Amino acid sequence: MPNPYLDWIVYQKLCQGEIKLPSTMAKRLTCQYLTGEHPFLRYAAIKMEYLYRDPDIVMYYDVLTGGVKPANFRISKYGALSDKASPTVAQVSRRVSAFTNFDMSSAEPLQVVNYGIGGHYTPHYDYYRPNEESITDEDGDRIATVLFYMSDVAQGGATVFLDIGVSVFPVKGAALVWMNLHRSGEGDLATRHAACPVLLGSKWAGNKWLHESGQEFLRPCGLEYQSADMHLKLPRNVPTTIS
Repeated sequence: MPNPYLDWIVYQKLCQGEIKLPSTMAKRLTCQYLTGEHPFLRYAAIKMEYLYRDPDIVMYYDVLTGGVKPANFRISKYGALSDKASPTVAQVSRRVSAFTNFDMSSAEPLQVVNYGIGGHYTPHYDYYRPNEESITDEDGDRIATVLFYMSDVAQGGATVFLDIGVSVFPVKGAALVWMNLHRSGEGDLATRHAACPVLLGSKWAGNKWLHESGQEFLRPCGLEYQSADMHLKLPRNVPTTIS
């Protein structure tokens, strides 16, 4: 059970970038070009960086192009866009499929969010907790999260994982990806995360949640409660310590 007081201390330190990974974990982190059989990856390999291992938290760089354009006819903080909304939104889904190797047929619409000064999101899980009603039972739970950073942020606005001590500051055009579920289908408790307050500037982000349906052959189930995820079979991590 999370300790609210300790959570608050860790949250503050992570938001300020004061918690660093121990050397035993940092030396296991690598950068590489993602290539594969997908036609897009054959044409343009994607730069990827592991920010944590097991659970794998991966940043994919330069996966979005263009920028956010203000609209005088609408002022909003949140919007959901389906692939049918525009060719651009459909292209985003195809790009996600290319670098995650997941089926997009059960994915939720692209959620676009704007955080102004002070905008934040308290610690939470993206998978459905007990007694929570899922959006659609036939599609299963949220197996993975793809978080697009659609703008840089002058100060603040990091995505932080409280239980493993990871801080990720926005990089325009990049996508942060992590698995929400173990191969057993159980939620990964280490994925509890939060969006830190924006202190200066504005933060535009987009979420694409991928569901279990359609992934049966792409990511087969496992019998163990916990198992290594993402693209590689990885050893267990060394626990993060806070000084």
